[in-house]
Amino acid sequence: MVSAAEQLAANLNFGAFAKADELKKRIWFTLGALLVYRLGTYIPLPGIDPNIWEQVFRSQAGGILGMFNMFAGGGIHRMAIFALNIMPYISASIIIQLLTTVSPQLEALKKEGEAGRKTLNQYTRYLTVILAAFQSYGIAVGLEGAGNVVSEPGMFFRLSTAITLTGGTMFLMWLGEQITSRGIGNGISLIILAGIVAELPAALANMLELGRQGAMSTGLILIVIIMAVVVIAFIVFMERAQRRLLIQYPKRQVGNKMFEGQSSHLPLKLNTSGVIPPIFASSLLLLPTTVANFNSGSGPEWFQWINTQLGHGRPLFLIMYLALIVFFAFFYTAIVFNPTETADNLKKHGGFIPGIRPGERTAEYIDYVLSRITVLGAIYLAIVCLIPEILISYASVPFYFGGTSLLIVVSVTMDTVAQVQGYLLAHQYEGLIRKSKLRGRRR
Repeated sequence: MVSAAEQLAANLNFGAFAKADELKKRIWFTLGALLVYRLGTYIPLPGIDPNIWEQVFRSQAGGILGMFNMFAGGGIHRMAIFALNIMPYISASIIIQLLTTVSPQLEALKKEGEAGRKTLNQYTRYLTVILAAFQSYGIAVGLEGAGNVVSEPGMFFRLSTAITLTGGTMFLMWLGEQITSRGIGNGISLIILAGIVAELPAALANMLELGRQGAMSTGLILIVIIMAVVVIAFIVFMERAQRRLLIQYPKRQVGNKMFEGQSSHLPLKLNTSGVIPPIFASSLLLLPTTVANFNSGSGPEWFQWINTQLGHGRPLFLIMYLALIVFFAFFYTAIVFNPTETADNLKKHGGFIPGIRPGERTAEYIDYVLSRITVLGAIYLAIVCLIPEILISYASVPFYFGGTSLLIVVSVTMDTVAQVQGYLLAHQYEGLIRKSKLRGRRR
């Protein structure tokens, strides 16, 4: 006969194996979903002459179009069904989040909890469809005006292209949500990461080929590689940097026992907004120039002016990119971290910052500290994103070695690894709790 303790131990071992299998399933699901995304970036739009489009793309690859191609994982270069990638969804998220700060109705929805969040997500999806349809129709019109790229131009081509590209964006949005819920990590971020990482080997080979042909000097190639390593190390250091606020808990009595006061820390990340500011900034810069880049040499004068001024290394592009990064660093930090709510939670649990009165004064102090470290975080993001962009402009370095792409790759990788470690740690604690219960039953 099997004793109750042995049966419980067998159940614990079975639970541990089940948890390990669950983690494996999540990882495999994530990899499978990303593989589906990569396959979609190789399925071309119907009615496009790939050879002519290759020539058109190479003539404009040094501007915003090349940056758009980086976020699309090479989908623009191949003019695939996923050419828009997930950028319309990101633009829609920006607009909805901005509207929540000025619209009382949307702000009320935001405060309703899970139900309000689902409603806002639904609004974001609707707006994504509108933005994707607008951008895809603009791309179709631009393709028709880019020489002989389209074999049979006309309304049918425009509608079919708009439906195909919009459908591709909506599929990627759904795929990202599935990765978030059933896989590991943030699905939207991982889709962008997969596109960048998949094109890195080709970008490196292209840079070495330029060196072999004499278009880039060996010294410049070494500088680019060293710069990439230094930037990655700098990103890792800054992403781990924290300002810890000391939290003190007073003595408390539970029954007849008196527990001593405890101290803890409230960690405030130097870059609370993470990789969101450069992605949002790039998305907004790409939105108004989608049509302009496909109409080079034709169209209204203001199209041409935008196309020229928003080229990499141009003063207007750098100024707008810097301003948007700084703005979204503060804006997104204000969204994800609420000092008033944090202060109220500390007050409810009896915690306080030494020398600061609980409640409103604590919230003001947390906001004071957070504002100042966010200044450093915004400066860090500006340095990482702008300096490589200037090098890209004047030295013809591939976009994939720029600060924005490296920041996305490093930050998303660190977040995903942290989630995996947290998942394993949670199951480890769960196993320890079960073992303690088993020992208690044996006694």
